[in-house]
Amino acid sequence: MAKETLQNLIPTGFLIISLTLILSFFSLATAYNNTNEYHFSKILSPKKLGLKREKLSHLHFYFHDIVSGKNPTAVRVAAAKTTDSSPTGFGFVAILDDPLTVGPEPTSKQVGRAQGIYASASQTDVGLLMVQNYVFTEGKYNGSTLSVLGRNAVLSAVRELPIVGGSGLFRFARGYAQARTHTFNLTSGDAVVEYNVYVFHY
Repeated sequence: MAKETLQNLIPTGFLIISLTLILSFFSLATAYNNTNEYHFSKILSPKKLGLKREKLSHLHFYFHDIVSGKNPTAVRVAAAKTTDSSPTGFGFVAILDDPLTVGPEPTSKQVGRAQGIYASASQTDVGLLMVQNYVFTEGKYNGSTLSVLGRNAVLSAVRELPIVGGSGLFRFARGYAQARTHTFNLTSGDAVVEYNVYVFHY
């Protein structure tokens, strides 16, 4: 009888030990995978990044787009075969590094540069695709930037361009810029544009 009980207990004990070893193996494997897993994203508290209260700022400056003379600030770098025969200049691409100043005069105090690209992106009216950064060099915003991506219908009295981001004091920026042509020289193509920028930032 004792022999039969011992024989019945051996398979049960073996089964329990086997199951314990298997579960331990899976636990170790899961723990290993969790510690070596790469995460694509995680949720952060704004306070950990030093973000306190969102504020709305208004910036006002003049944009000088100089395409003529010995030292232009905007230069055409590409064009389609049909650009010169297009009534809208469709297909041209220009790179710009335009001064931003406090007043409309070229000698006015410079507060930054508009650096980026504009391109004629409309076949039916003069509509520019604007991709640029306002790089500020004056006051508390020195070293900070605002990024603009939008459409500029240059013949309209007022144009609105989205502010899609920024850096420095303008991290997490969002807002819009209103552009009004101050002067445009039909002979040279040079322009001075007044900008009012409204931007939410921390």
